[in-house]
Amino acid sequence: MVIPRLLLGSLNSSPLRSQCYPLSRLASSSFRAFATKLSPPSKAIVYEQHGPPDKVTRLIDLPPVELKANDVCVKMLAAPINPSDINRIEGVYPVRPPVPAIGGYEGVGEVYSIGSGVSNLSVGDWVIPSPPSFGTWQTYVVKEENDWHNIDKGVPMEYAATVTVNPLSALRMLEDFIKLTPGDTIVQNGATSIVGQCIIQLAKNQGVHSVNIVRDRVGAEEIKEKLQNLGADKVFTESQLEVKNVKSLLGDLPEPALGFNCVGGNAASLVLKFLRHGGTMVTYGGMSKKPVFVSTSSFIFKDLSLRGFWLQKWMNSENAKECRTMIDYILRLVKSGSFKYEMELVPFDDFNVALDKALGKLGSHPKQVIKF
Repeated sequence: MVIPRLLLGSLNSSPLRSQCYPLSRLASSSFRAFATKLSPPSKAIVYEQHGPPDKVTRLIDLPPVELKANDVCVKMLAAPINPSDINRIEGVYPVRPPVPAIGGYEGVGEVYSIGSGVSNLSVGDWVIPSPPSFGTWQTYVVKEENDWHNIDKGVPMEYAATVTVNPLSALRMLEDFIKLTPGDTIVQNGATSIVGQCIIQLAKNQGVHSVNIVRDRVGAEEIKEKLQNLGADKVFTESQLEVKNVKSLLGDLPEPALGFNCVGGNAASLVLKFLRHGGTMVTYGGMSKKPVFVSTSSFIFKDLSLRGFWLQKWMNSENAKECRTMIDYILRLVKSGSFKYEMELVPFDDFNVALDKALGKLGSHPKQVIKF
């Protein structure tokens, strides 16, 4: 389902109007007469075809949507621009809504109005779509009550908006592949990513050490310090690991049992070099767009295991309840001040600037979070 019951009827001659979403429902006098409750008009970032996000997205006006008995109208407060959002617009993500579509996959909003049959949510509640769903880059969203998860209003909105995709991925990867116990060590590349920052802190909360690999860049020493302040035990640039025996750099830390790779190429090979005999490397991304190379000796003499993780596959209907419990756990950590990561709130009117930053066109920037 792409845009549940969203009527793109105010687009005049836009292809969106001609391709889908009939206008008869809006135009009919019977609809106007019998509709008991409508959402406000909305503004949304849409794309009518796949391609470069900065070329194919645009801001449009959407008409009001009728609220059925079990519907909840949510005024969006904030929603991030994730790499997976960009990949969906480009048309390269494995699961994506058919076009035309509204961008965005997660976010947080405030209940604006409710249908007559809604019993567990009230106007003013803060909610997130759970599991996440397409179309969060708009000012008002209408979905059924069961599609929303009520959260603590005391959490900063940028964390509530971003809790599902990245922090939940970090938590699941630490839990799902091997049994870690206090005193164990994990190793990861891409440590400055949101998932990387989350892994450091969640591991620390479990008494697990972390070895972190970052790419060589200007300001690398400052980056190391930031990660250490989050709880990282060791932080190395890739060039520092161009030694014969990388494990000599571990000091008193045990050899890592579990590794995480979101880069590929040489950065993935560095993770493998750290792993102990029988260790496991989990790949959840490929930012370098280079394949993972594994030496024959690593398989034969170290008996390493290679696994993959994709949150969307994990987050199916039978995991929905568990997903919400874990989200609440992460948000409690946020509220306590023991869990954080870098983000930049950007006004909705400046979406194009935020998108350019997310695409890397304006240098390196924190996670871009749209504030409606």
